[in-house]
Amino acid sequence: MKKFFFSLALVAGLAMTSCKHQSPYQVCDQKQIDEICRTADFPMPMVTLPKISDRLYSVMDYGADPTGMALCTEAIQAAIDAANAAGGGTAYIPAGVYTTGPIVLKSNVRLYADHGALVYFSDDFTLYPIKDALFEGLNTKRCQSPISAVNAENIAICGHGTFDGNGYAWRPLKKSKVTAAQWKQKIKKGVVDEEKGVWYPDSASIIAQTYCEDQNVPVLPASATQEDWEQLRSFLRPVLLEFECCKNVLLEGVCFENSPAWNLHPFRCENLILSDVTVRNPWYSQNGDGVDVECCKNVVIDRCSFDVGDDAICMKSGKNEDGRRLGIPTENVCITNCVVYHGHGGFVVGSEMSGGIRNVSVKGCTFIGTDVGLRFKSTRGRGGVVENIWVKDITMADIPNEGLIFNLFYGGKAAGEETAEEIAARMNAAIPQADETTPAFKNITIQNVTCRGAKRCIYFNGLPEQKIENVTLDNIHMTGVEGAIFDQTNGLTVRNLHIECTSGEPLQLSNSVENVVIE
Repeated sequence: MKKFFFSLALVAGLAMTSCKHQSPYQVCDQKQIDEICRTADFPMPMVTLPKISDRLYSVMDYGADPTGMALCTEAIQAAIDAANAAGGGTAYIPAGVYTTGPIVLKSNVRLYADHGALVYFSDDFTLYPIKDALFEGLNTKRCQSPISAVNAENIAICGHGTFDGNGYAWRPLKKSKVTAAQWKQKIKKGVVDEEKGVWYPDSASIIAQTYCEDQNVPVLPASATQEDWEQLRSFLRPVLLEFECCKNVLLEGVCFENSPAWNLHPFRCENLILSDVTVRNPWYSQNGDGVDVECCKNVVIDRCSFDVGDDAICMKSGKNEDGRRLGIPTENVCITNCVVYHGHGGFVVGSEMSGGIRNVSVKGCTFIGTDVGLRFKSTRGRGGVVENIWVKDITMADIPNEGLIFNLFYGGKAAGEETAEEIAARMNAAIPQADETTPAFKNITIQNVTCRGAKRCIYFNGLPEQKIENVTLDNIHMTGVEGAIFDQTNGLTVRNLHIECTSGEPLQLSNSVENVVIE
């Protein structure tokens, strides 16, 4: 016999909202999105909410176990498939704990997690097939994401529940980032690279390091077989949510947490909305980004909360030759009223920006304790153009490094982790001619920013062969240990800049800064 589990609140919501012709499974209103698009600092296309049927397909009808004791992959997927086969519907997850393997969202389907619903992805690595993927801007292989969709239209994940990626089982852990008691508990399982002081889930992760030419992406020879990749499985940790080539996407209300690698990764998506979403990872989580918007267009991120272990709200578009060959920019993005409690950067551009990033508006956001507040980063070899960025009405406090930074000598490490020798080696290298591999940052306006407490308020460090161009800073109020330092910049307009620092001069311009207007 089929079973139906509905909360009284949900039933009441149905009755109340049906007369308003608004789905009880979706709070976000089209008028709200229209206003965000209309008030963007550039001609922003209207972003429309997906239109999805309210017809319910409860996972309980397909045998889901809400106790967490049995694997529910087939039941959750069956509800999604049934909704898709019927032409659209809502796959409903009631309160309970649901242990599952990877699930795939399909066109015209809303996945709705009700109050008290915890979708907990299994730590059995064998449940996640190894597939072709893009990670850190490079073409590679990774395990299938716990939540994924490819070439889907009109899809949504909504509600009040939580999706937990069980990242503790996958992620490497640096001994230096946890207490002695935490480390002692962690090393009861897995293996430790004693020389580096890093815990891994098994020896395969250590072996995989020998194949890594670029950070966390292993490069195997062309002759490598699927079996060769299988031996590295634990190192090929997936992003929690991977949507590729999808259109009309909504993420609303739910919490995504504890991802094996990045948390949310929309790639080559169009008409994407994140509304009132919570994204969480431990502060020490390796590659624990919040959302990485990559090669997407027409995006709204509104009233979301991030507390993560790497960059929080990040714009990307591929890396080096792979990114330039793909040549798809991230463009037309509005980010409004978000809060970031921890992350390597609050709002971040790069470092993977080889396909270009343009037309981005960031307004009304707050960063508290992020390693860096506003972070623009890239390095030689990337290529690509970042242009037409507007950042307004930003508040920050307790920033351990820079409140605002442009770093075109980025070396792949978190702010504050690189040694002075590593930085100097890149900056003192021979200056090449600018070409297609040279990244460019230009036409950027930053207004109405307040930062209380940074190590260094502002730092611009462009490339001598391709300086940072045409940046306007207007009404900036910051306090910090060090003030504002500008280097390798052409076209800098500064209005109403107030810097209070305890060391050095509040404003320092190097001889490489040209065409400066200070008002």
